[in-house]
Amino acid sequence: MAAVELEPITPENVRAVCDLRVAPGQEHLVAPNAVSLAEAYVYPQAWCRAVRSDGRLVGFVMLWDSPDELGHMLWRLMVDASAQGQGIGRQVVALVADHVRAQGVGVLRVSTVEGEGSPAPFYRSLGFVPTGEMADDEPVHALTL
Repeated sequence: MAAVELEPITPENVRAVCDLRVAPGQEHLVAPNAVSLAEAYVYPQAWCRAVRSDGRLVGFVMLWDSPDELGHMLWRLMVDASAQGQGIGRQVVALVADHVRAQGVGVLRVSTVEGEGSPAPFYRSLGFVPTGEMADDEPVHALTL
């Protein structure tokens, strides 16, 4: 499994991040990266990173990085169709969990789209458990760090 690194979004990589695409049929599961970056522009709580594996740009992650009512929530995670199935998502979640843990926070949360192709089983396989809460009509799962 190739090592994964997170890097800031910069003028040099922003267009390439926007060009990343999920596999066909997954478009309803995560917003396009350009939309996520636009949201990050207006929400200072957003923490965004490009994902690299073996030096190649392969994904995007965004965290609601604030101690407010949302807590620390994994807001967006996408891996380009060309890089799916290689364990990249697992590594990204681990890196985000490390970032949150380093802030002294003990829980990382995520909400998931329900239905066909839902990422909920993926998050449960990482130790996230349903909380019974909803965020934007999506069930919330939490990982104790």
